[in-house]
Amino acid sequence: MAKNKDALKTKKDKKAAGDSAKKKKTGAKKPNRVVKYFKDLKSEFKKVVWPSKKTVFNNTGVVLVTMVISGLFIWGIDSLFVKLLELLINQAG
Repeated sequence: MAKNKDALKTKKDKKAAGDSAKKKKTGAKKPNRVVKYFKDLKSEFKKVVWPSKKTVFNNTGVVLVTMVISGLFIWGIDSLFVKLLELLINQAG
Protein backbone atom coordinates (compact mmCIF):
# COMPACT_ATOMS: atom_id res chain seq x y z
CA MET A 1 0.00 0.00 0.00
CA ALA A 2 2.83 2.37 0.81
CA LYS A 3 4.23 1.56 -2.58
CA ASN A 4 0.97 2.68 -4.26
CA LYS A 5 1.01 5.98 -2.36
CA ASP A 6 4.58 6.58 -3.44
CA ALA A 7 3.62 5.77 -7.01
CA LEU A 8 0.69 8.21 -6.87
CA LYS A 9 2.92 10.91 -5.41
CA THR A 10 5.44 10.32 -8.13
CA LYS A 11 2.79 10.60 -10.84
CA LYS A 12 1.41 13.77 -9.28
CA ASP A 13 4.91 15.19 -8.90
CA LYS A 14 5.71 14.37 -12.52
CA LYS A 15 2.50 15.96 -13.70
CA ALA A 16 3.10 19.11 -11.63
CA ALA A 17 6.68 19.30 -12.84
CA GLY A 18 5.52 18.83 -16.43
CA ASP A 19 2.91 21.59 -16.08
CA SER A 20 5.44 24.04 -14.66
CA ALA A 21 7.92 23.10 -17.37
CA LYS A 22 5.24 23.76 -20.01
CA LYS A 23 4.52 27.14 -18.48
CA LYS A 24 8.21 27.99 -18.51
CA LYS A 25 8.57 26.88 -22.13
CA THR A 26 5.54 28.76 -23.42
CA GLY A 27 6.43 31.85 -21.43
CA ALA A 28 9.98 31.80 -22.75
CA LYS A 29 9.07 30.95 -26.36
CA LYS A 30 7.05 34.06 -27.12
CA PRO A 31 9.82 36.58 -26.44
CA ASN A 32 12.34 34.32 -28.18
CA ARG A 33 10.18 34.21 -31.29
CA VAL A 34 9.91 37.98 -31.38
CA VAL A 35 13.62 38.44 -30.78
CA LYS A 36 14.42 35.82 -33.43
CA TYR A 37 12.11 37.56 -35.90
CA PHE A 38 13.90 40.89 -35.49
CA LYS A 39 17.33 39.26 -35.66
CA ASP A 40 16.34 37.54 -38.90
CA LEU A 41 14.91 40.80 -40.19
CA LYS A 42 18.16 42.60 -39.46
CA SER A 43 20.19 39.93 -41.24
CA GLU A 44 17.89 40.11 -44.28
CA PHE A 45 18.30 43.90 -44.46
CA LYS A 46 22.06 43.40 -44.57
CA LYS A 47 21.61 41.25 -47.69
CA VAL A 48 19.69 43.95 -49.58
CA VAL A 49 21.61 45.65 -52.37
CA TRP A 50 20.43 49.25 -52.41
CA PRO A 51 20.59 51.11 -55.75
CA SER A 52 22.80 54.13 -56.23
CA LYS A 53 21.41 57.64 -56.74
CA LYS A 54 22.30 57.49 -60.42
CA THR A 55 20.37 54.24 -60.89
CA VAL A 56 17.33 55.63 -59.10
CA PHE A 57 17.30 58.78 -61.27
CA ASN A 58 17.74 56.73 -64.46
CA ASN A 59 14.91 54.37 -63.53
CA THR A 60 12.67 57.31 -62.60
CA GLY A 61 13.34 58.89 -66.00
CA VAL A 62 12.45 55.66 -67.78
CA VAL A 63 9.19 55.40 -65.83
CA LEU A 64 8.22 59.02 -66.57
CA VAL A 65 8.95 58.68 -70.30
CA THR A 66 6.98 55.43 -70.45
CA MET A 67 4.03 57.09 -68.69
CA VAL A 68 4.04 60.03 -71.12
CA ILE A 69 4.20 57.76 -74.18
CA SER A 70 1.41 55.55 -72.79
CA GLY A 71 -0.69 58.62 -72.01
CA LEU A 72 -0.26 60.00 -75.53
CA PHE A 73 -1.15 56.61 -77.04
CA ILE A 74 -4.32 56.31 -74.95
CA TRP A 75 -5.22 59.97 -75.74
CA GLY A 76 -4.80 59.23 -79.47
CA ILE A 77 -7.01 56.14 -79.34
CA ASP A 78 -9.62 58.03 -77.31
CA SER A 79 -9.63 60.92 -79.82
CA LEU A 80 -10.03 58.43 -82.66
CA PHE A 81 -13.01 56.78 -80.99
CA VAL A 82 -14.61 60.18 -80.29
CA LYS A 83 -14.30 61.12 -83.98
CA LEU A 84 -15.74 57.75 -85.03
CA LEU A 85 -18.63 58.18 -82.62
CA GLU A 86 -19.32 61.71 -83.96
CA LEU A 87 -19.38 60.33 -87.52
CA LEU A 88 -21.83 57.60 -86.50
CA ILE A 89 -24.08 60.07 -84.71
CA ASN A 90 -24.04 62.50 -87.68
CA GLN A 91 -24.80 59.66 -90.14
CA ALA A 92 -27.75 58.44 -88.05
CA GLY A 93 -29.19 61.91 -87.49
